[in-house]
Amino acid sequence: MEAALTYENFAKQLSTEFQVDQEGEQVQLVLIEMSQLKKTERQEEFSLMFRGPLERPLSQATHQFKHPEMGDFPLFIVPIKRNEDGFNYEAVFNRFLES
Repeated sequence: MEAALTYENFAKQLSTEFQVDQEGEQVQLVLIEMSQLKKTERQEEFSLMFRGPLERPLSQATHQFKHPEMGDFPLFIVPIKRNEDGFNYEAVFNRFLES
């Protein structure tokens, strides 16, 4: 069963691996960092930082993610940094809460 894409569910998976499909091949990303949750009565905001390998960069796009605890889900990521450890990607959540 697919877990909800909530701050709490991602927090449980910090430092774990996610598989991302890129043209039929799996690229492994690790959730390395999360911002603080900013929440108001009507809205919540947070961001996730993933690290991936240098040899398989991903483009800015919506990619299909897979995780053993969270299931399969699409996620829009943006490459934001490259260093000797790999590429870093950010996913930003900014959404209205249901009343």
